Amino acid sequence: ISPSALFLPLPPLAKLRFGLAGAFVKLTPFWQPLETVTAHAWFMRYMGQTAYDKFFRPLLIGKFGVEYERVNMAWMWARVHARSLRLGIFSGGFQAFLDVLGEQIQAQGATIHLNTRVEQISLVDGRPALTINGEAEIFDRVIATTSPKLLLKLAPALQQTSYADQLRELKSIGALCVIFALKDSLLTDGTYWLNLPATSPDKRQTRFPFLALVEHTNWLPREHYGGDHIVYCGDYVAPDHEYFQLSEQELAERFMATLREFNPNFRPEWVRKWWVFRAPYAQPVPYVNHSQRIPALATPLPGVYWASMSQVYPWDRGTNYAVELGRRVADMILDDRSAAADLSAESPTTPSAPTP
Repeated sequence: ISPSALFLPLPPLAKLRFGLAGAFVKLTPFWQPLETVTAHAWFMRYMGQTAYDKFFRPLLIGKFGVEYERVNMAWMWARVHARSLRLGIFSGGFQAFLDVLGEQIQAQGATIHLNTRVEQISLVDGRPALTINGEAEIFDRVIATTSPKLLLKLAPALQQTSYADQLRELKSIGALCVIFALKDSLLTDGTYWLNLPATSPDKRQTRFPFLALVEHTNWLPREHYGGDHIVYCGDYVAPDHEYFQLSEQELAERFMATLREFNPNFRPEWVRKWWVFRAPYAQPVPYVNHSQRIPALATPLPGVYWASMSQVYPWDRGTNYAVELGRRVADMILDDRSAAADLSAESPTTPSAPTP
């Protein structure tokens, strides 16, 4: 929590409770007890309704919509506890990182198949197989990094297992963003990031149609982006929300209509170009005691593993946690292979029958 939060327009007692509750969440290393209660209930009890309504409730509504009262407090702990007041960026963006990573992987003899659709995950003679273009190809191990819903669709052999029941219980919401390349600056005071308050899960009943507005070039020089001012408008909504049904043009126009709220001089003519990105699986929704509901990395299908953002809990999704999860599942595969090799070496051989 930024020290600037102390300047919120709150009565003295509410400000004190806000500071004490925020300090506790920031400093405590123990998240497990916090997952037994919702963030809504915890804030109401310890921070008080006045500060909660002014600060955290609008953020929770904007993030989780109708689910905001069911999110557990450990999720909020992870957001506050691990954050600092500093920001960093990978030079060239994460695509530059992925390009280098891909080159290193290929240099070690691996093959990367881009734009290759996997139609099914199955078992052939007890080994994992991927069906691509109608043909099954057998592998030693398979790691799926899909959403829970897509994993169930790809691996029909999981359907009747308790593992599948765990997958079905996982709840998530989608994310979308509209990025505008502007000829002039929108946030002329140099502001980089604005979290926008949401008073209702219904986007039509709240002042702003999206959750965050970021003028990226107020942090990185616009020379990195061809001289444009880059403005990012992001939001989280359920996969069945109308934002996923609108055309890209309709969504961009709806968001663009709000930009004058941030700069009365804004005109549509400022927009040189825009892009729309949408992902139906972007943010897991952790309910109370979520740690007890997380599926294992190893699925019931021999040699098939599942590693997704649903399993980085209590931390929130992010590239650093994806790397850590990748290491965990890779170590598990190596351990499983080693255990299988040891078991094979220890198995007694069946003596051959004597020759008559």
